[in-house]
Amino acid sequence: MLYSLVEMNRVAMAPMRLAAKAGRAALASPLNPLGQTSYGKSLAAMADVFESATRYYGKPEWRIDTVRINSVTVPVKPEVTWRSPWCGLIHFRKDEDVLASTRRAGAAPLPRMLIVAPLSGHYATLLRGTVEGFLATHDVYITDWTDARMSPVWLGRFDLDDYIDHVRKMLTHLGGGAHVLAVCQPGPPVLAAISMMAEEEDPALPATMTFMGSPIDARLSPTVPNKLAEERPFSWFEENMIHTVPGPYPGMLRRVYPGFVQLSSFMNMNWGRHVDAQWKFFNHLVGGDGDNAGKHREFYDEYLSVLDLTEEFYLQTIQRVFQEHHLARGIYTYRGTRLVQPSEIRSVALMTVEGEKDDISGIGQTQAAHALCTGIPKDMQTDYIQPGVGHYGVFNGSRFETEIAPRVTQFTRRFTSRPAEEAAAATRKRWSDVRSSGAG
Repeated sequence: MLYSLVEMNRVAMAPMRLAAKAGRAALASPLNPLGQTSYGKSLAAMADVFESATRYYGKPEWRIDTVRINSVTVPVKPEVTWRSPWCGLIHFRKDEDVLASTRRAGAAPLPRMLIVAPLSGHYATLLRGTVEGFLATHDVYITDWTDARMSPVWLGRFDLDDYIDHVRKMLTHLGGGAHVLAVCQPGPPVLAAISMMAEEEDPALPATMTFMGSPIDARLSPTVPNKLAEERPFSWFEENMIHTVPGPYPGMLRRVYPGFVQLSSFMNMNWGRHVDAQWKFFNHLVGGDGDNAGKHREFYDEYLSVLDLTEEFYLQTIQRVFQEHHLARGIYTYRGTRLVQPSEIRSVALMTVEGEKDDISGIGQTQAAHALCTGIPKDMQTDYIQPGVGHYGVFNGSRFETEIAPRVTQFTRRFTSRPAEEAAAATRKRWSDVRSSGAG
């Protein structure tokens, strides 16, 4: 019912949005003298703020067309190289001819990096800054998860274990020796996927895995969302957070956790900050400050674009990650039968990144990966806490660009020189040593 009411409200607001857009256009006309007055500018700004706040935001574009490498502008084209009904793997393919001109003779190709975007209410384009931060130093791929409201019910279920399967399939598609970067929510399922790959000595095992602001162990430094997940019984989430997709969406009748519910939760956490941002936006428009108004639009155009999660994926994440902490407690079972053991990872280097002021994944939650991955040698583990940034600043913004991304690049570079065959051989040797000693 809630989903239908939201859609009805959207439709009911459409005439007012059109009127606001028409009024703004009229006031912006050079033939309208009222538009040049303070009163007219205020009216136009009010119409702009109203239209922006009530608009339906669809899936954003990537808007990544070029990258600068060694002072050369290299064209970039996002392409889907692997797809399932639930996810597309996007490759930011660089023009090979231009890219070749940036390399020294005999230089190795850029290392492959798989960025696993969160499936937590926003599109993968929220990580546009993350992609741009590594585009000059890596051959970048990113997961582009499907909006559940666009998935017909005949496609069936998509749960947390299906997410793990997808990570494994995409790593297989990329081949061994790639670098995996998991941002926020994907931390536990990515760690689970790599744990099982290591146990099987999968040749597609990555060279490194980096977790950024991830709830590996949400019991540590609990934040407001963590406390909410633990204070409410599981039945509360079933009864209050799950809704049915209405028509005319392709996913009609599918049970989902709507993106607008997640967005409302995040905005309520910092309501005063968002109200203040809108007021500043209004003043920027009145004052003709196009640069700051443009930055506001760019951020909120992305932030207000949301997607839905399937019921089963959302509820399993709440239960296994935030309420019962399966992976952190060593009791996570894949498909209910196979115990996931991060201690089996021996040849994949590990890096964790956290933000000092993160109010989503508190300090220590990501670092917990080191305590779980006891089979990784200490010289293959790195931990970094970025001073002065919150959750969003861990993977976007100026400090990410100047301080975090270079550290991650330095880390992946340390383990890029080893060919995939050498890494696989190291894995087999460690396994042989463990088995011969009777441990593990």
